[in-house]
Amino acid sequence: MKISIACDHGGLDTKNALVEMLKQEGNEVIDCGTYTTDSCDYPDFARKAAELVASGEVDKGIVVCTSGEGVMMTANKVRGVRCGMGYNDEVSALMRQHNNANMIAFSQKFMDLEDVKRRTHIFLNTEFEGGRHLRRVEKIEK
Repeated sequence: MKISIACDHGGLDTKNALVEMLKQEGNEVIDCGTYTTDSCDYPDFARKAAELVASGEVDKGIVVCTSGEGVMMTANKVRGVRCGMGYNDEVSALMRQHNNANMIAFSQKFMDLEDVKRRTHIFLNTEFEGGRHLRRVEKIEK
């Protein structure tokens, strides 16, 4: 799978751990930054990851910041992106099953790294159910 990933300074450790995990599992990862803990603006990086998803250059995207909220809001401003907050295991599956989410957001400060890794796997390996959910996703896209 081809995955874009991005963070700000508040999500760097989590992003780096996910990049390492995903690459070890054989995924192609495009790291859109940031690459240091120097203060930066999360929209600059989250937008890059989201644009790769929207263009179809990657299959899915992951964004991380201190709370996860700012990067999620930024990603959702890119037409064609449906990004949800992976705040628990069930939601990480439901956003794929019911909403056909193509990006997931995480908090470095408020989420345990092992939970984030597990939820990443849930997100990446859960299929969209289609059916009655398809017409709802189509309405989102309009």
